[in-house]
Formats: sequence, structure tokens, C-alpha cells
Amino acid sequence: MAARTADYTVPIARVQSFVALALRRGWDIDTMMRAAGISPVLLAQGRSRVTLEQASALIRQLWAVTDDELLGLGRMAVPRGTFRLVGSAVLATADNIGTALERYVEFNKVIPGTPEVYLARSAGETVLAVDLDPLDRPIALLVDAMLATGHRLLEWATGRRIALRRVEVPYPEPEDVDDYDLIFGAPMVFEVPRAAVVLDNTVLPTPLVRDESELDQFIDRAPADLLVRRDGGISLSDRVRRVLVRDIGHEWSTTEQLAARFAMSPQTLRRKLRAEGTSIREIREGILRDAAIDSLTRGTETIAALSQRLGFSEPSAFTRAFRRWTGSAPRSYLPRGHRD
Repeated sequence: MAARTADYTVPIARVQSFVALALRRGWDIDTMMRAAGISPVLLAQGRSRVTLEQASALIRQLWAVTDDELLGLGRMAVPRGTFRLVGSAVLATADNIGTALERYVEFNKVIPGTPEVYLARSAGETVLAVDLDPLDRPIALLVDAMLATGHRLLEWATGRRIALRRVEVPYPEPEDVDDYDLIFGAPMVFEVPRAAVVLDNTVLPTPLVRDESELDQFIDRAPADLLVRRDGGISLSDRVRRVLVRDIGHEWSTTEQLAARFAMSPQTLRRKLRAEGTSIREIREGILRDAAIDSLTRGTETIAALSQRLGFSEPSAFTRAFRRWTGSAPRSYLPRGHRD
């Protein structure tokens, strides 16, 4: 069986926010967590992670319970399938990003229960903003998902990456959340009055290459594609990660080799990574952590075999490292029935 090594994981803080929402609404979160394969033990550790599949499964459970794309946070329910309806209308009437944004705003206005979306244009940039006032204490991930949805639809419809100038959100920068580069690939601005994505006007003439008949391909990948970009983030640290992830089970690329790949000196590489709050060692450990979590949650590999594959001298060394990364023992991540 080929080893899966490149999957990203999601900070437990994202799951904790949905658990808090479920408790507030009186939903059976324990059943939903079990269905998603997430151990309640992990909720107590701020360094815990879940796989993209687990986080997606939890959101799908919430959608099924509420039959509401806003998870009960709006003034009225927004039935599942609403986004598909809006996306279909946009693709049928727009030919480039500029007109797609205009149609998105127009069609959104006629859907009851959805927050108002509006455009603001200046000489250099276009702002796509969401009015959050009608929402009942929206959780950060829901805000991020609403902003990411329109952006990701544009990228899919054009078949190319659409760089954002910045993303603005009204909530404070959260602790223990490190996935903004993977969601947006753009600078974040926290604690501002609006929730918005900001595009450079030069991308507005970009033509759409998809049509309405292909929309189900995009819908079927939600919510996973809203949580993490399939092609990763744009930061230097994420680009380094995509190179190093191929080294699992082999000798790690040296700093000099990585620097040469990115056409910079080793000193410059280290300095730029420090500016992003990380280092080559931390990136390597993040890769090993994510690979370990992915394997453990699937339960298809023994801890001994996993520790050997990841390059540890013995399982006890792997267990110590895993506790340092996540605050929990590896067994906490095994599927139910594998922990005894």
C-alpha cells in the first residue's frame, strides 16, 4: 500500500468552534463527532489536530442535522443546495471574473436568509464583502468559509489561481490556528468592521472556462476544498513543505539544497522562514506530525510500523515526539475499536 504523506491537518480550534455551536444549539455533538471519527479526548488539547477528512465529515454532519448552509446562524434557514443554485446562475450569465462578481451579488440578493454580499471598487482593487450583521454570533470558520466559497468558485471557474490582495475579518486573530495561508493564500487583517476578500482589478477580465454542467464537480468537493487549498498555500514555508514532504522515509533535503531550489542563499532562506514564524526543523516536524495523524486516524498501520516509516529509531521515540507535537498519545488518534 502506498503511504499517504502530503495531507494537511486542521487545528483542533476549528473543531472546538463547531462543538461550541452545537452545544449552544442543543445538537447531539457526541454522535456527530463519532460519525466523523474524532475522539472527544482531543478537544481538551489545544495542539491537537484532525484530518481534513474528519473536519469535512463533521461539517457534513452539521449540514445534515440542520439542512441549512449557514448552520442555523442566519435569520432563517438557507436550504442545502442554495449555493449550487447561485453558482449555476453565475456560470450561465457571466463570462469573466468581473461579471461573475456582479452576478454573484445580484443573485445573492434574491435568496432569502443569505447575508448580503456587496462589491466596492476603487482604482486599484475590488472588494467582495459579506454583511455579517444578520448572523447570530457567527463562528470564525463559518466567516472564513463564506469568504473562501466565492474565491474558490472563481478559481475553479477560471481554471487558475486567483491571488488575493488581502482578506479582512471582524474577529480577533485566534490562537492555535495556523491554516489561513492554506485557506486563502493571502495576508490576513483581523478586527476590522467588515468581512471581505480583496482582489486586484487586473484579474477582473480573466475569462471563465467552466460551465454550469460541470458545477457538480466543484460542489462534490465541499467542504474539503474550502478548508484547505488542494495546491497548498503561497508562503515560502508552504513551498518548502511541498518539497520536504517527498523526503519522508528518506534522507531530508539539506538547507543548502532547499536554498538552491528556491534560488536564494541558505541565510536568506532561514531569515525568510523566521519572518514567517517557522524554520526548516519545524516544517519537517509538521510534516511528520500530519503524516502520523493521517495514518493513525485510518488505523491501517501499526504504531511500530508507522514510527519506522517516519524514520524514528523506535516506537517510544515516536511516541515522545508525537506527544510534543499534539499534547496527546498516538493511541488517542486511533479509530474506535483500535484503542484497546
